[in-house]
Formats: sequence, C-alpha cells, structure tokens
Amino acid sequence: MVCCFVSFNVFAPAQQTAWPKVTTETKPAARWWWLGSAVDEKNLTYNLEEYSRAGMGTMEITPIYGVKGNEARDLDFLSPAWMKMLRHTESEAKRVGMQVDMNTGTGWPFGGPQVSIEDAACKVFFEEYILNGGQRLSVPIEISDKQQKAIAHFSRLMAFSQTGKRWDLTSKVDKQGKLSWTAPSGQWRLIAVFNGKTLQKVKRAAPGGEGYVMDHFSQKAVANYLHRFEVAFTDTKVPYPHNFFNDSYEVYKADWTPDFFEQFYKRRGYKLEEYLPEFLDEKRLDVTARIISDYRETISDLLQENFTSQWTKWANGHGSLTRNQAHGSPGNLIDLYATVDIPECEGFGISNFGIKGLRKDSLTVKNFSDLSMLKYASSAAHISGKQYTSSETFTWLTEHFRTSLSQCKPDIDLMFVSGVNHTYFHGTPYSPRDAKWPGWMFYASINMSPQNSIWQDAPAFFQYVTRCQSFLQMGKPDNDFLIYLPIYDLWHEQDGRMLPFDIHKMDKRAPKFIEVVHKINESGFDVDYISDHFIRNTKCINGLLQTPGGATYKAIIIPAVKKMPDDVLAHLIHLTEQGAKIIFLENYPNDVPGFSQLKKRHSHFMNLLKSLPTVADFKETKVTSLKKGTVISGSEYFKTLAATGVVNEEMKTVYGLQCIRRFNESGYHYFIASLQAKDINNWISLGVKATSAVIYNPLNGESGKAQIRQVDGRTQVFLQIKSGESLILRTYSKENVGVPDWKYSSPQALGLVLENGWKLHFGNSEPSIEGTFNIGTLGSWTDLDEPKAKVNMGTGIYSVDFTLPAISADGWILNLGDVRESARVIINGKEVATLWSVPFSTSIGKYLKRGENHMEIEVTNLSANRIADYDRRGVEWRIFKEINMVDINYEKSNYGKWAAMPSGLLGPVTITPINYIKE
Repeated sequence: MVCCFVSFNVFAPAQQTAWPKVTTETKPAARWWWLGSAVDEKNLTYNLEEYSRAGMGTMEITPIYGVKGNEARDLDFLSPAWMKMLRHTESEAKRVGMQVDMNTGTGWPFGGPQVSIEDAACKVFFEEYILNGGQRLSVPIEISDKQQKAIAHFSRLMAFSQTGKRWDLTSKVDKQGKLSWTAPSGQWRLIAVFNGKTLQKVKRAAPGGEGYVMDHFSQKAVANYLHRFEVAFTDTKVPYPHNFFNDSYEVYKADWTPDFFEQFYKRRGYKLEEYLPEFLDEKRLDVTARIISDYRETISDLLQENFTSQWTKWANGHGSLTRNQAHGSPGNLIDLYATVDIPECEGFGISNFGIKGLRKDSLTVKNFSDLSMLKYASSAAHISGKQYTSSETFTWLTEHFRTSLSQCKPDIDLMFVSGVNHTYFHGTPYSPRDAKWPGWMFYASINMSPQNSIWQDAPAFFQYVTRCQSFLQMGKPDNDFLIYLPIYDLWHEQDGRMLPFDIHKMDKRAPKFIEVVHKINESGFDVDYISDHFIRNTKCINGLLQTPGGATYKAIIIPAVKKMPDDVLAHLIHLTEQGAKIIFLENYPNDVPGFSQLKKRHSHFMNLLKSLPTVADFKETKVTSLKKGTVISGSEYFKTLAATGVVNEEMKTVYGLQCIRRFNESGYHYFIASLQAKDINNWISLGVKATSAVIYNPLNGESGKAQIRQVDGRTQVFLQIKSGESLILRTYSKENVGVPDWKYSSPQALGLVLENGWKLHFGNSEPSIEGTFNIGTLGSWTDLDEPKAKVNMGTGIYSVDFTLPAISADGWILNLGDVRESARVIINGKEVATLWSVPFSTSIGKYLKRGENHMEIEVTNLSANRIADYDRRGVEWRIFKEINMVDINYEKSNYGKWAAMPSGLLGPVTITPINYIKE
C-alpha cells in the first residue's frame, strides 16, 4: 500500500465551506388536511404561525371529509368562501416565511361534482354471441350488466369466423341494438364492445368535492375537470398556489376511454378491434401477450399525454408547478414522473435496519417502499433535469400515537440516500386552537402537529431535515450508471389486462429488476433508471452519457432484458460508436415487443444484434471495443461493472454504509447514513478523488476539516459514524480548505455512570402531576406510585447532581441510553442539545465545570398512554366522518387494550471522557 499525506496552500473561500443557505424548499413540508374545509382566518393564522415557528416551510392543502356535528362550519371546495380562506392562507404563509401548495381536488383521486357521467372513469365491457351460417341475431346488442345499461355506450361489434375472417359489423347495429346481418356459412363469434363506467367516487372527499372520478385517459374529460379551477381562480382573483399536487393513482378498474380504438390505431398501427379474440384469450399465447403489451403501452401513452402532461401545462400556464405521485399508475413510471415538475415517491410502513438502541414497536407494517421503489421518482428527476424529488413521508410508520422522532430518522435517511431532497410529511391535520385533545385527526397520518406530544422536540428534527436537504438540493446528481427499465418485459409477461405499478405489488411485478438494483447498490455503485424514451434522446459527449436533463453517467446497464424496441437497440449501438459504454448483464435482448409489423421489426432487430460482440458465455466478463465505445457483458455484477473503470464506493461494500453523491462547483458532496447495527471507525476509500474534505453533522450543525490521505491512487477519508447516525461529507477537488479540524475522538476507559441521586418532576403533563419524586435510580415513570403517571402525556424533568472526576480529557460525551422518547439536556443552567435519535449522545465538555455540576434532562413521552386511557374511560374523540379513525390494519380501533408504554429516561446515563485523535 502506497500512502501519502499531501499539504496544499490553496484555500477555499469561507462561503464554500459554510452550510448551504436555508430556503423555504430546504425546510420540511407537510400535507395539510383540511377536515370539511372548516377553516377560519383566526385558526389558519394560529396553525401557520406554529408550523413556521417549528421550522416547516410548505403546507399542501388537501381538503377531506369533515368533523361530525361541525357541518355549519364546513366550506364547499372552491366556493367563494373557500377561496377567501385560500387567499388568507397564502397571505399569512408569506408573512411567516412559508408557501402554500394545494391538491387539485379533494381526497383522491381527481374527481368531483363537475365530472359528468360522460367524463367519468371508463371500463370496457364485452358481450359475445354465436351465429351459424344463415342465422340472424334474435336478441338486441346490449350490455348485460344492469348497472351499466343506462350509461354504457355501444362502441363496436366485430364478427370472427373459424377460418380467420374478421368483419366490422358496427354500422349494421341500429340505435335499439338490432343487428341487420345474416351470418355467412360457418360458425361466427360476435364480440360487442361497450364503453361503460367504473362509477368510482372520490375517496375521502371534502364538501363540494364529492362526485365521480374523472377519465384520466381522456383529453376532453381532463380539460373539463380543470375548467372548474380556472373559473374559481379567475372569478375570485386569488393567486394560484406554488404547487398543484396529485396523489398516487388509485383509479380502480378504469381500463378504457371512449376513443380508445382510434387512439390505439393511431399509436400502434393496427386495429385492436380486429384482434379481440386474441386480446381476450386467457391462454396467454405469444400473440395475446404482444397485443396486451400494445394495449398497456397505449394506456400509458394516454395517461401521460391526456392527464399528466395536460395538467402540468395547465398549472405552468398559471405560474404554478406540479407535484405528482405516479406510482399506482398503469403506465411507464419513469416517463410519468418525468413529465411533471416535481416527482414524488411515497413511503408506506417502517423499515427494520437493526439499528442499535432503536425502539421497535410491535404495531407496525413493513415498509413497502425500499430503495428500488423510491428511486423511480428521483431517477426521473435526475434524467429530466428536475431540481427536486419529493416524498410522501411517514405514512403508517407505526400505529397512531406511537411514532417517535427516533423512529422517523432511519426511514427519512433511506429516502435521502434514494435521491429524495424535498420531504412532505404525511401529514398535518388542521385543528382549531380550542379543539379538545387530540384535536382533529386524519386516519393515516403521523400527525406532525402541535396536538401531538412529539411536537415538543420536533423543531430539532426539522432542523436536521433542513440541513440535510440544503446539501441534497445543492449541485447536480452524480450517480454512476443508468439502468434500463425493462418495461416491455413487464407489459409482455404479467397476467391480466391492466397493470398498475403500485408500491404494494412491485416485488411481484418486477422481482428481477429489484434484485438487480440491490445487487448494483451492494457492489458499491449507484444508478438512475432510464426509459426507452429517454434513451432515444440520450447523447454521448466525451465518453459520458448525457440525458435530456443534462445529467451525465459513465455507462448504461441493460439488465437481463428480453424485449427491447429495435430503434432503442439501434440507438444504444450508435452511442457506443460515439464512445459510450454499454453493459449487458446476463444476456442480450432477444426480441422486439408488440405485434404490429412484427416480422419486419424482428428482422431489423436480429441484424442489429449481429453488430454486437459474440458472447459464448455471459458467466464470463467480456470487454469489447466497438469503434470509439465499449460493450461489456457478464453476469457477475461487481466484476462486470468494475470493468467500466468506474470506482465504487467502499463505504457501501466493506462498511455497510448507505450514501448518495452529488457534484458541485468545487467537488462533490455525500449524504452518508449508517442504516445498520455496527459502528464505523476507519479509513474509507472514496469513489472520487479529493484534495481536502469537510464533515458536516446535520444533527447539530457542527462541521470541520476531515482527515484524508491518498492510498494506491485513491482518496481515503477517516470516518467515525455510529449505528443510526448520518453525516455529510463535502470533498474539494483542488482546494485545501482552511477551516478548523473535525474533532475525531477516542473514549477513555474510565467514566461516570449516573446511577443514583435522580429526581423527577413534571414540567407539563396531561393529566397534571404535582410534586417532586426522589426516584434515586432511573426507570419508566409509568412505574411510579402515581396512577396519573401511567396514563399521562407530557414532559418529565429529571435532575441529578454529580462531581466531575479529575481526569485529563479533551472533552466529555453524554449518553442518555434508552430515552422514551426525546430529551432536552440542560447543564448548569445552560441548554446543551435536544436529543431525539439514537444513540442519544452529545458533547458536553464546554458546559461542565470542575467539581459539582447540575444536570436536567427534559424527557417528552408519546401520547399513546393518554389515548389508551381515553378509550378505557370511553372518552369520545373519534369524531370524524367517513372512515373516521382506523388502525394500521384499516380496522376499527380501540386502544384501551394497550399496555402502558415506557416513558421517560430509562438510561443508563453515562459521561465519558474522550481524547481527540489525529491519525
């Protein structure tokens, strides 16, 4: 090993080493549930002032169902009175340094009273008849579904003979459904097509928002839907919001639109109606799979063009942006996400990383959104040049009233390493100031609001999010590779007709692709997904692939793909001729998708394959020059990817850390999270070279110059990061930054364990608890000989006096041990820190004095014990309409059966002397 330390005299300006500027966008945002839209100016101001004071930046208004008995205060969505409240909200938000988004509807999905039955979501129905030669149909052509009879529209009648003849009989059916046609010789299968309606209504609709869900595949229906907003904003002259939002696609059973046959022919080049027997064949032969793939592609096109693109152009035309959750859609998620201004992913459930000391709750569901799912949105943002990737954050993280701030950190860190840089909490219910506790609530919300006990120390958490996002919004993405999304394999192979890509089923929809993404990540590389459309528009410049959004990549990975359009393969070969690197994992694609002109396209495709290097065995990594570029093949992931010459991140492969890297004007910056059980204390080789580096701690705002060295041509940085912690590393390619050193530390063997002498009293508590408890040793305050302590919600103040030992040390570290659930530390009358995440430790050396010291720990518990007591006593707090309140399994809830959750400071509390080290 060749190791050298290099000293430089070129220093970076101070502003290049400071934390990035805090903006409204760097602060966390939240979905703001307006229950019944029963809002008023006084309480809107109160709520916004509370949010702003805590450190939030954006509130997204989503009106939903109301509160029982509160109908007189409900406001109809988009009515003059509602628009007046929106105007006040926008004005007050601006005054307190915030901004306002709004849902382009109420509840979800888009729909409402302006959606006529003609514009409502459509569902196709088929009716079949059999005629023999010489027979005439004795019954009318009509739909058999009684619910659809009055609303479904006849679209086509096709006749198919056993010898392969296909006749369109549509014009021979009169308005009463009578068919004027005599069957020629042989047996004929008649298939009638009706455009019916799903009859789905808006879920969780607010007053004035009730009605049918619109037809997302219809240009006319979407335009008619948006017109209502146009009228409301024009008539009232209320400014349009910062962003318009659309929630995840939950349009159930919608699979058609009135002009679908025409749109299919326009896009696919053949008439679907002429192939209805193949389209409806349940045996799923190759021809059926190809036609259904074409059907799915057409649905995807219509959703993108008629809904997503039209909605975005409409919003942009009024000075607003669009934020969209494409997941759940029956379309190409990359293209759908990339069509809007801010792609948004969603977390649903909680992840288990095995982090040391992190409390695990028994009432949880597994997070359905792993790294592979979260990256759809960020990939689309990166390849299309969008600055922000947002996230619906903390949906059903745990059961109501049981979510701690410490449980939030790992999953928001997962979002950060997946490319999210603009989080929206799910969510924050508007609640009047005088509403009885627990206030107004939404059934699937973490309830990030003043009514929740975690709000006490939430500002420290919000500061963490703001610091992280200030870096993650800076610069440009620097992921190593593009990976081709094999959408045609999915469209061709999956059963059924519609294929919604929702987060709960992706492990079954695309298991191979998910496996590949995780293997690449575990090999120390990072990727963005790319669609066929974006490949067609990608260039090769100086050996790097550049997508339409300007992001650059070292190579593109084609992961065990079977179906690929011939023009896409042709463009990949063209890119290699320009100097690009293309990686084929496990196999070359072997066929084109779809049905139209299949023979011609397949022949062209096979000729293109001949221009690729011959590979006898993909088990062996093979590197072949192709004009200016390179084709790499293989199946051993790390070896094959390393053949590109791209340097991986050792922090992933050796040390189990997760990270994302971006580049900036002076070098690169990383967000690094230890989502694992082990601590790291070692030199780590980076994937980029650096002259100097600075470490930033997003928990407390500290920063300092990192120790780096050059070893065997690679830059190494010394990192100390405990299980559950995170940090930001900024590297400088040329400058040797002139800032104070980062304080690396080593604990001494001897320290203090504060086992005895503790006292406890309650600063605030519901119910109120008076007096001071000489508890001596630490433990849950629910174990006190005080009945109220078993059911309270509040802040207990622990105090202790201790003597600092005469030990020579550079500093002292306080560790609180097990905290239920967050704590503020005060030493000798000075506030030290708010500790809300594991390992609940902080440096306290500058606050200590020789001899006697006094420490107070203000610990805030969850509100679970209080709500359980409410249910045991029969207090009526579930006062909401529609679904009201359900538990994590969407069943009626009763929390009275919960055992008391430990609360307070459980310890052990230690104070450890440390020495600063210099490697």
